[in-house]
Amino acid sequence: MAGTEGLVWRTARRFTRGVDALNAWVGQFAMWLLVLMLAVLVWGIASQAIDVRSVWVIEMAQFTLVSYYLLGGAWTMQRGVHVRMDVFYSHWRPRTRSVVDSFTSVFLIFFLVMLVVGGWESTAYALDSGQRSRSLWRPYMAPVKIIMTTGMALMLLQSLSELCKDIARALGHPFDTANT
Repeated sequence: MAGTEGLVWRTARRFTRGVDALNAWVGQFAMWLLVLMLAVLVWGIASQAIDVRSVWVIEMAQFTLVSYYLLGGAWTMQRGVHVRMDVFYSHWRPRTRSVVDSFTSVFLIFFLVMLVVGGWESTAYALDSGQRSRSLWRPYMAPVKIIMTTGMALMLLQSLSELCKDIARALGHPFDTANT
């Protein structure tokens, strides 16, 4: 491929490799959040046994779980291990899958853009107002909202990366993604 068309494919390939590498790193980091959540829950159980009140345990475990699945969502999509309705999909040729995935990705991208915009506005509000949880512990909400919005933005980037790969496969120019 030469000229502008070659530049478009090289740019798309560079974009997908960069996004895939970023989300692989974030996803591998997110796996460790389960260990943190386990430690928090073990502390909650142990603190009850020694009669120490820990009002923060349940909410901290919830925040950690939210961080885990939102930061790990893009990596899950990249690896193709998310839940999919597989009644017809598994019987299609790879090129047909890519065409259908390209079409449905548009709706996913629209949805994720709305989530990122809403998350951005909610995060800005939490930062400006010093928003706190209504629980007894009353932690600031901005950190968890920043993590949530970041996770949704990473999922949006991964969706765009997957769309680039699907279009390339559908047009007969699959990207080499073995090293990402």
